[in-house]
Amino acid sequence: MTIDLSRRGLLGALGVGAIAVAGPSVLAGCRTNPQGAPTTNPSAAADALIPKYTLKEYAKPDYPPPANGLEKIPASFAKSYDTPPGSGSTITAMTPLWGAIPKTTGNKYFDGINARLGSTIKFQISDGNTYGDKLATVMASKKDLPDWLCLTTWSLPARFSDTAPDLFEDLTPYIGGDKVNDYPNLASVPTDSWRYSVYNDTLIGIPMPDAGIPNPLFYRADLFEKLGVTDLPTTPDEVLTLAKELTDTKAGRYGCDDLWNQAQNFYGVPPSWRLDDAGNLLNRVETDEYRQALEWIAKLFKSGAVHPDAVAGNGGDAKTRFESGKTLMLSDGIGGWAEALQRQLPTNPTYSQLPMPVIGNGSGDPVVWKGPAMGIFSAIKKGTAEAKVKEILKLADFIAAPFGTEEYNLINYGIEGTHYTLDENKLPKMTDLGGAEVQPTFIFLASPAPSVAKVQFPGFVKAYSTWVNETATHYKEPLFYGMNITVPTRLASIGSPFDDLSKDIARGRKTLTDLDKAIETWKKAGGEELRTMYKKILDETKPS
Repeated sequence: MTIDLSRRGLLGALGVGAIAVAGPSVLAGCRTNPQGAPTTNPSAAADALIPKYTLKEYAKPDYPPPANGLEKIPASFAKSYDTPPGSGSTITAMTPLWGAIPKTTGNKYFDGINARLGSTIKFQISDGNTYGDKLATVMASKKDLPDWLCLTTWSLPARFSDTAPDLFEDLTPYIGGDKVNDYPNLASVPTDSWRYSVYNDTLIGIPMPDAGIPNPLFYRADLFEKLGVTDLPTTPDEVLTLAKELTDTKAGRYGCDDLWNQAQNFYGVPPSWRLDDAGNLLNRVETDEYRQALEWIAKLFKSGAVHPDAVAGNGGDAKTRFESGKTLMLSDGIGGWAEALQRQLPTNPTYSQLPMPVIGNGSGDPVVWKGPAMGIFSAIKKGTAEAKVKEILKLADFIAAPFGTEEYNLINYGIEGTHYTLDENKLPKMTDLGGAEVQPTFIFLASPAPSVAKVQFPGFVKAYSTWVNETATHYKEPLFYGMNITVPTRLASIGSPFDDLSKDIARGRKTLTDLDKAIETWKKAGGEELRTMYKKILDETKPS
């Protein structure tokens, strides 16, 4: 019973990191690798800015983080707040929405939550697809800023890092370190998510945590069984061989859809930069891993195992092709898993898709680059009175109540009996009114760490948690993990041509010689300047 996975899946796909456009500013704190061993300690002062992590559990997970899976719903839901945390004030808030925007007045969902909050949050909801334009306009006119504003890291306006401390309240005096203990649900938000909420040495954000889980390679387990496939591939070459064997053009069946994202996963292509053995800084497109991924994806397309619509660039119907059995392997966000089960099981009870165990390049252990722990956060307008800042933080703490609480159900599903009913498994079933009124709004202001408890799908929680926890043993933090690094505007898009180039190389329209030429063009267009900038950041954040 987590947030509707269609929303979470979208957010996971969009949470591409905290890259804004300005001149370099960095947060880097002490962090640990998945096994808990210290890695770097570039700035103890930076860590002092963010809240101290103190987990408060209302429902004990059957599978601990990073999966946070629960195979049974609690017998009763705890109450995080016995009394409303608000003081009766009205607070304006601006949030995005990727879907039909509901009415904000006469809406029982908003009215019911505001009654529980004890204050009125008055929403200004904007189309998520054009939200970046709205953000730029509102932030350019400081007088039009709402009290509470959702920010999406992929659409922050130019020079955001420089201007953020002048636009938004510094939250460190309120929730930094042990001060967050006054807000126990916010204290349960993972540390890495807070790190991505610091700009120009100022904690301005309340994060919407992301698990940073990479896209799995899904396969149609039911059809694999029907076709007699018993051994799953463990190397890229075996994936290629299997894709060809599964392809039957007369039957309209193809081994896979476009697997470019997986090719990069197979070969451990870094998300931005890495150091070579000699300590030189390499951009991802300069690495052997990137070249190997391109070589592999070109072989896959040439084999004829990729569905023709994917070859033509129609990625929007990839899920439909997979769920209908036209393709048997698909790279997708992990949130899409439960979505597919929701769609298919009512009419196809034997439908089954599973993620393959993580696949490396065939030489040594796989490398799984850990994704950003936050892509969306909210901020409070600069100049807000201290009492109102504290009130907003209390409201955020209420909204961030985790799975197992009445507040979590209220925020995610609305009012029981009005917007949803509980079935025999204590799972919410939305009413028609719930479908119309309950839209993701409050979650963009504050959210708990992700959890999964889709117990209505037998075996799902165990399979999900097992895959995530096993994959996490291969996690490796990217070179600039946990840092907000802003790039000069004139250099922000010099890497864009590689997107089209990778498509052309995959489809045989261009070759790796064109990659070499593109890298030289990139260097002259500002790539070397970027390398110097990032090298300076590395030197400044080395442990003393």
